[in-house]
Amino acid sequence: MTTIAVLGNGRVGGSLAAALTRAGHEVTVAGRAPGAAADAARTARIVINATPGAGSLDRLAALRGELRDTILVDVSNATVDGPDGLPADLIHPGSSLAEQLQEALPETRVVKTLNTMLHPVMTAPALLTRAPDAFLSGDDAQAKQTVRELLLDLGWHTEWITDLGGIRTARATEAAVLFVPHVIRSSGFAPFALSIAR
Repeated sequence: MTTIAVLGNGRVGGSLAAALTRAGHEVTVAGRAPGAAADAARTARIVINATPGAGSLDRLAALRGELRDTILVDVSNATVDGPDGLPADLIHPGSSLAEQLQEALPETRVVKTLNTMLHPVMTAPALLTRAPDAFLSGDDAQAKQTVRELLLDLGWHTEWITDLGGIRTARATEAAVLFVPHVIRSSGFAPFALSIAR
């Protein structure tokens, strides 16, 4: 059992919190109430950023003390939304939200994952007709191993998890969010994820 704080109680945060609770972890969900994120992060070993990516950097940078010595799992994408509410551009072109978080939180081990899929796949990867991929980006090998174990608890198979390397590789997976509006306009909101054919 691991103590986990999920920051963000929308569809992504709610589904991750429920699945991790079912897997036996002690999970706290922090909504928008003042001080809720700080209180949750202060007592957690792992913090999951499921807040809207556009505001994540400012929100989390303010928690530098509470996030010290924790693993921060970033599942968000920082995007500028188009008129239809779907991602139209990246807020950090030539970088990534994960890299910006790691720079702002040097005493926190940031791991990027689960950001290349629609949210239902995060906690139920087997619902797809083909095996999806979950990518890991981060500078700390032990933190990535811990996150890999969380993914297994969420139903991911070992062979579906790909370690891309350091945190800089997150800029590639975050850029993949630009596929999302085109896929949705073409096929609707049916669950999907990126996968690498091997």
